[in-house]
Amino acid sequence: MGPVVVDVDGYELTAEDKEILAHPLTGGLILFSRNYGDHTQLNALIKSIRKAAHSQIVIAVDHEGGRVQRFREQFTRIPAMGKIAALYADDRETAKQFTQQCGWMLAAELLAFDIDLSFAPVLDLERGSQVIGDRSFHADPSWVTDLSTQLCVGMHQAGMKTTGKHFPGHGSVLADSHIALPIDERSLADISATDLLPFKSLIANAQLDAIMPAHVIYQQVDTKAAGFSQYWLQTILRQELGFKGAIFSDDLSMHGASVAGNYLERAEQAMWAGCNLLLACNDRTGVEALLDGLDNNLTTDDFNLKHTSNFTLPELKSSRLWQDTAASVAKFNQQFS
Repeated sequence: MGPVVVDVDGYELTAEDKEILAHPLTGGLILFSRNYGDHTQLNALIKSIRKAAHSQIVIAVDHEGGRVQRFREQFTRIPAMGKIAALYADDRETAKQFTQQCGWMLAAELLAFDIDLSFAPVLDLERGSQVIGDRSFHADPSWVTDLSTQLCVGMHQAGMKTTGKHFPGHGSVLADSHIALPIDERSLADISATDLLPFKSLIANAQLDAIMPAHVIYQQVDTKAAGFSQYWLQTILRQELGFKGAIFSDDLSMHGASVAGNYLERAEQAMWAGCNLLLACNDRTGVEALLDGLDNNLTTDDFNLKHTSNFTLPELKSSRLWQDTAASVAKFNQQFS
């Protein structure tokens, strides 16, 4: 498969979209809220994407719950993961069981539309970041580890692979890497004793199938942002933590990626550092630069990221498991909204 993960603008594919999807370098597509109108439209869009693509590409979406849930109408409203901390504080076992239900539900509803991945869980600690906030489970790494493990268990039970983000931890810097270049001044020892702990635990317990690094410079560790750093991705992630799954770059269009140069240079540096798949979103000119500038024979391992489910939405919603889980989520939302 090709390494480039692209996006499209609307509810239907244009002729240009189809040409890009058929390009040998295109290995994935990420969906956004702008791509969702209703169930019928989404189903038709996915089918057209599969038809247009030259190979079995990976289709992904950011569908974490809370404010980062791209599809809302007619989908179960998954709570922000940070809200589950209130339940965890009172009853840890119930909170872990509920988090597992959320993981199953968010995955199962996407899989029913032939969507392979939700980029979850968020493993960042909630320590003041503007962009993370209640996307994080908590400030305490042990709480994050406990709850994110259960989210992964639920996602795996549904048949979806998991993606831990944003390695080695975005939650302890204030700036938003979408619009700024965050710099974390802490030492490697400090980061290892806090932010890295959830990643380390979930990797050791085989709960993560993919990882997405942060567009953050950890100044005392490396002058390059984590997604462009061989030290972070090879020495720490691959060698020390033993991670063997896929590494997605975070979106190369984000301001935090601009430190690596123009669009093609960003992609080349990300691959040099160890990224297997390159997110190129919200910048069609940038995508074209990659498809024109990278070697057309460039491929990457598919890392078995395709989903393993085989059920339709009516079959899903008629199941007792979906009905019980939907009732549990609705009850939680009413209690903790």
